[in-house]
Amino acid sequence: MRVSPARIVAYEVLEAVRDDEAYANLLLPKRIERSKLSPADAALATELTYGTLRMQGYYDRIIELVSERDRTAIDPVVLDILRLGAHQLLATRVPLHAAVNEQVVLAKRLAPAASGFVNGVLRTISRSTPEEWRGWVADETTGGELERMAVLESHPEWIVRAFAQALEREGRAEELASLLAADNAAPRVNLVALPGLGDEPVAELGAPNRFSPIGFTAANPFELIAAHEGRVRVQDEGSQLAALALSRARPVEPGERWLDLCAGPGGKTAVLAAEALAADAELVANELGEARAELVRKAVAGVPLDVPVRVGDGRSVAAAELDAPAGFDRILLDAPCTGLGALRRRPEARWRKQPSDVAELTALQGELFDHAVELLAPGGLLAYVTCSPHTGETHGTLAAAMRRWDGAIEPVDTRSVVASVARDELDLAGEPETVQLWPHRHGTDAMFIALVRRVG
Repeated sequence: MRVSPARIVAYEVLEAVRDDEAYANLLLPKRIERSKLSPADAALATELTYGTLRMQGYYDRIIELVSERDRTAIDPVVLDILRLGAHQLLATRVPLHAAVNEQVVLAKRLAPAASGFVNGVLRTISRSTPEEWRGWVADETTGGELERMAVLESHPEWIVRAFAQALEREGRAEELASLLAADNAAPRVNLVALPGLGDEPVAELGAPNRFSPIGFTAANPFELIAAHEGRVRVQDEGSQLAALALSRARPVEPGERWLDLCAGPGGKTAVLAAEALAADAELVANELGEARAELVRKAVAGVPLDVPVRVGDGRSVAAAELDAPAGFDRILLDAPCTGLGALRRRPEARWRKQPSDVAELTALQGELFDHAVELLAPGGLLAYVTCSPHTGETHGTLAAAMRRWDGAIEPVDTRSVVASVARDELDLAGEPETVQLWPHRHGTDAMFIALVRRVG
């Protein structure tokens, strides 16, 4: 019996994610193209890959219950084969015999001694409904409500606690279940049409986004991207709003100098470049490494504006190196972070990140924030942005910087700025100086935005 090309591609991506720390969203399209999958097989490979990665923790608990083994005692190759089979049995319409038999054949190829074990575990899983398994897993999880939610919604418990804390800060603790469910739903492909670069309005390209005035969705997104020579690209709606919050926070004076301090991979840089072109402003981008700097150059290539892309450490790059000895009027600091706000798009990140990462990243964020303030001209605006709702990376980093720079910077009513940019009314909570977007509430990545102004 053969194994379908879609299952082989899905397994290969899981293997690369496990062994090489590959990113599924970057690797999967290449493997699909290399294998020349039909549209139907490409869709199946995509569902198997992302669905398995998202629900990996939940499937592991079921596999442990059936096999009476801790997952760490199961060979990683066999475990990935079982996870793929569990996803097909519990979350897809794949016929039971195909879900079991093809995974057993895959085991015979990759781990022959374990093929009987794979067959037994998957057949046991197949004898009960998804609802029954969910109930049994809930009953077997006795550590409290947050642990139960973490297992059932397949998130590490520390991330669930971090989400709970962020929602509690907004007075929205009851939304936790909805947030976790949204993280496990396949996101739509969201597009941006860079403003001012074409005559065709967003409404003619596709269905306009609810909030971003430059965003939309379309039935054939990649055909549109190919047809519009750099003007149309994939970008989350929250990222669009973060860039527009800086460029449209106040009227632009001709000749303003803008900086994207941590620009890679360049999506927000491209939006700022288009906005700078329209407003007769200048934009400089900086990125730590040459590889990511090259991604930024490619991202802005479709904008007819000279955007120098410097390679340097954002914590120390000098204003003179950036050709702005008098400082910048607007700076975007899209800070390196845990990326917990984009788990629906990068599901493997939830299994890679650790609580210890937060302390290291918040220290880096603080250093970048300090240097960004130093690079601001008097009266200049800084947008501090993270794709994480973790309060340590958002309010914690911001509050610490405000204390360090007491009297030198002041908060801006970011909520009013973002509301003035958005097409539709945003349901926002918390203080007006910050904006936290959410997958379950806004359909965006969990983007945090805070604007501050240099006094003087």
